[in-house]
Amino acid sequence: MNFMPPDFAPAYPEIFLLVMVCVVLLADIAWGEKKPYVAYLLSQITLLGCALITFGTSVPGVVYTFSGMFVDDAMADILKMLVYITVATVLVYSRAYISVRGMLSGEFFSLALFATLGMMVMISASHFLTLYLGLELLSLSQYAMVALRRDSAVATEAAIKYFVLGALASGFLLYGMSMVYGATGSLNIARVTEVIQGGVSNHAVLVVGLVFIVAGISFKLSAAPFHMWAPDVYQGAPTAVVLFIGAAPKLAAFGFVMRLLVEGMGAMVADWQGMLVILAVMSMMIGNLAAIAQTNIKRMLAYSTISHMGFMLLGFIAADENGYSASMFYVVVYVLMTLGTFGMIMLLSREGFEADKLEDFKGLNRRNPWYAFITLLLMFSMAGVPPTVGIYAKLSVLQAVLSAGYIWLAVVAVLFSLIGAFYYLRIVKLMYFDEPETDAPILPDGDVKLLISANGLAILAFGLFPQVLMALCAYAIQQSI
Repeated sequence: MNFMPPDFAPAYPEIFLLVMVCVVLLADIAWGEKKPYVAYLLSQITLLGCALITFGTSVPGVVYTFSGMFVDDAMADILKMLVYITVATVLVYSRAYISVRGMLSGEFFSLALFATLGMMVMISASHFLTLYLGLELLSLSQYAMVALRRDSAVATEAAIKYFVLGALASGFLLYGMSMVYGATGSLNIARVTEVIQGGVSNHAVLVVGLVFIVAGISFKLSAAPFHMWAPDVYQGAPTAVVLFIGAAPKLAAFGFVMRLLVEGMGAMVADWQGMLVILAVMSMMIGNLAAIAQTNIKRMLAYSTISHMGFMLLGFIAADENGYSASMFYVVVYVLMTLGTFGMIMLLSREGFEADKLEDFKGLNRRNPWYAFITLLLMFSMAGVPPTVGIYAKLSVLQAVLSAGYIWLAVVAVLFSLIGAFYYLRIVKLMYFDEPETDAPILPDGDVKLLISANGLAILAFGLFPQVLMALCAYAIQQSI
């Protein structure tokens, strides 16, 4: 027998991360009670190491390994680097918040790293089984993170809802994949594409499988009508966990959609385009209209996420390179805005107090004008107000659907975007025109102060010079499909 060992180089970042998760767990057992910051420092070192390895092992072109189940290309490398940056930022923002709530332990950091590993596998998967394994590793880690505060009945309830609905969505996805396997005889994404292009004997089975796959994807994106879990989980989970769930996994979900729908079932674009149109319209409608009625800012941001995912799907509906790069640009901008927004919520929170009501932002300009300005930039970007980068994110996906001939869809998107501007600008009104309800000082650590300021200014900088980020996204797509 001639056994050819696989090329491990494309998977070095994943291997390194898995080893370091074990180190974090052991370090927490040894020093966790006396030195709780050890797990935090090791986690940041791990993410830095992953970034250096990803950069060092990056090669031009597309490289497959593990019998075609794992792929390394420009899109995978760029998305992974963005995931590392996002998770590292989440850990910095969360450190003080979880410390005063008794969550600064190896559990939180090891789960975050396991979830990061799941995201990396999803991004580099070129086989249905690899995709599913990455997704489940991410999902199970998130369920556990939501339930970390065992003394909180609200968090426990949110975790149960998330777990039950997540299991249902995973079942949809797995059933859809099995239908595709039955119709094509393969689980390898490249092989599935070849079989579909060559023509399959039972097209109806393939379409039914596609419906279940799109339903499963929609849940992971929190797109309507599979959005039921998002508001309850966002409201019930600790804010640090919500920030994690709302940021980095959206990058992995974009990679998941690219691998599964675009690369795997691109030949069926006429079938899934119509499904995504319905999902996009419903997400923009339900997300923007429901957000207006919310008084809890975390719940409001959950509905905001639903509407943003509707916008992100517009690029996929265009079904060309410009559309895919516009969607990638949108999701990167969305993650940047989410990091800053939830970072501000944790900044205003303190021991025994959660700043999760809209009223908690009242008079922020009088308490701290700089943080009020950062929040202003974030809200303007969410609403799509120039000169922040949010306007270019919306314009790029609108231009993509217009070029694909969906003029009515672009008009609908603009109308719902105008409706959505109300609940973002309401926060600006509270900060600048209302009296503060407390004079409690806002005293973040030095690194948090620097990072959240950079986060807000990046929204403005990319708004003035969006070409850099747009070119990076376009390069990632062009080199990978």
